[in-house]
Formats: sequence, C-alpha cells, structure tokens
Amino acid sequence: MREFLVEITTTVPEGTSEAEVAERRAAEAVRARELAAGGNLVRLWRPVGEKRSIGVWRADDEEQLHEKVLGTLPLRPWMSLTVTPLESHPNDPGRA
Repeated sequence: MREFLVEITTTVPEGTSEAEVAERRAAEAVRARELAAGGNLVRLWRPVGEKRSIGVWRADDEEQLHEKVLGTLPLRPWMSLTVTPLESHPNDPGRA
C-alpha cells in the first residue's frame, strides 16, 4: 500500500440542521475507526486552533484512496481535500 498525506477541511453547508450534523459526525467517527482497523487510516491530527485535519492514509493508489476510502466518509460531501502522495525518505528514523 502507498501512503498519502491528506489535508481535510470540512464546511457544513448553511442551513444544515444540527441533528444532521450530529448524525454525520457520529457516523464519521464509526467509519474512521473501521478505516483505521483496516489499515487505511494511519494517523490523524488537528492543528491547534483550526478546524481542519491532517492525516496519513494508505491505499493501493490515489484512485482507490478517493473512491473506496475517502469517498466512504459520511462527511465527504462537505469536505475539500488536498492529497499528497508520499514516499519513504532515506533518513526516516522510523524506516525499517
């Protein structure tokens, strides 16, 4: 599997009910746990004071990442994404 750095900004459409937002966020948490258990979601951070997320995700390729991983997130219709494919660095201390 390849790794990707994904920056996610979620913008709730104006006029969306709080109930729908709460329902989608709860479903998002469940789906994130499923993707983590399946090895697709590796790490996820939120920069201090910001509403966006930055994560390391895995998929066979970028098409699979968009269609079968990120595309399955309940909040995806409200997300804007920046995806950067990653490769190992020779000086990475975590490299085995």
